[in-house]
Amino acid sequence: MATRLVQIHMKAADDDAVGRFWAQALGWGVSSEGPGVTNLEPEGFVYPDPTAVCIDVVHDPNPKTVKNRVHLDLATTSAAHQADLVARLRSLGATPIDIGQGEVPWTVLADPEGNEFCVLEPREIYRDTGPVAAVVVDCADPRAMARFWDEAIDWTLHEVTDDHARLRSAKGVGPYLEFVRTPDAKTVKNRVHLDLRPYPGDGQAAEAARIRALGAVDINIGQVDVPWTVFADPEGNEFCVLTPM
Repeated sequence: MATRLVQIHMKAADDDAVGRFWAQALGWGVSSEGPGVTNLEPEGFVYPDPTAVCIDVVHDPNPKTVKNRVHLDLATTSAAHQADLVARLRSLGATPIDIGQGEVPWTVLADPEGNEFCVLEPREIYRDTGPVAAVVVDCADPRAMARFWDEAIDWTLHEVTDDHARLRSAKGVGPYLEFVRTPDAKTVKNRVHLDLRPYPGDGQAAEAARIRALGAVDINIGQVDVPWTVFADPEGNEFCVLTPM
């Protein structure tokens, strides 16, 4: 049995506007599975595929009140590319923000609804990830998070320290999933969370039971009669186990 990270779920008051921003930011296509949901994936992409972690932008009228604990890091290939990308993103509606980063070589921006993300300076490790270098999760204990997520999904653990952990698809493609130690505690439901999907032939209930045995906890975030299972990881971050595909 195994499951994989297939997409991130991002809340937005205006899913269409936020979806358009991210589609233009990443050069991806836009579709919609229904009212209030904007789906983003690379052009020509056959879902699901480890070469990309897709984005579902989902309508939620509740306002953003705290810094997101899950954000995207975008990759660049040169200093000129980084500068050009930052300028283009600002023209699309992104704004520079200060989250206490100090003097760093990356640029911290917020999308039109305030969702934080980073445009990284060129780094060799991200040269083949595509536009998204990493999905980054704030946490108190990267080692503990690495232990859970290394067992929960079929990705490979590449690095773990007291301050940082990094996983990537076992096929060696697509973005990384990273856990970074931060001092602030989780206080509200995350507006951005991870969605997992079992492989064809694996039972959703069996996968949910396996992940539950690893330390995930069933939670209710208002879902009613849905085909997915909602969990919290060991630090309370919400995630969903979808039906196999």
